[in-house]
Amino acid sequence: MKEYAGGVRALDGVDLTIGAGELVGIVGPSGSGKSTLLHIVGTLDRPTSGRVAIAGHDVARLTDRRLSALRARHIGFVFQAFHLAPGLSAVENVAEGLFYSGLPRARRRALAAGALARVGLADRMRHRPHELSGGQKQRVAIARALVGQPDLLLADEPTGALDTASGGTVMELPHALNDEGATIAVITHDTEIAQRLPRQVRIRDGRVVADSTRGKVVL
Repeated sequence: MKEYAGGVRALDGVDLTIGAGELVGIVGPSGSGKSTLLHIVGTLDRPTSGRVAIAGHDVARLTDRRLSALRARHIGFVFQAFHLAPGLSAVENVAEGLFYSGLPRARRRALAAGALARVGLADRMRHRPHELSGGQKQRVAIARALVGQPDLLLADEPTGALDTASGGTVMELPHALNDEGATIAVITHDTEIAQRLPRQVRIRDGRVVADSTRGKVVL
């Protein structure tokens, strides 16, 4: 459960397990609790009550420092707004995702180049964000999230800032990456996007009201 001041429950009785190698769509309208769920799953926030386990670690038992290390090692984030540094090239932006890894700069750049190639941007490595389309910027953001080889990739409204054509191209990536073994959760308000994913979890009023793998539907 996640409760805010004034007794507002953003999440209430959510029971969700995402297994290794799954591709999941978490879908719900604005205010349904899906963004709160993203923050809880991504360890950006802690629940008011209940247990959250990531890669076998009980989040509640970790100090803030150990929690940050867990997040850096096991979780990659992709946000709607891209969050790319405007003065850096694509490869430099992706390499920033490894800044706290302890790896030398040359190794970080080599891994960044590989991640960009993986998302189809091998020919855009030296381009800065203003030289890239919206879809290409999102691919850079995905590469940055993947470069550290996290156990879980969380994508929050990854097509929200894109036109339909660019969004469709970007959404081909989760399927391709999942085929390679990546575990991915896509948080979206778009039911069409969610329906294209192997598993759909529907959130409403802070509760899971449907889960396609369990045949669960709550009216």
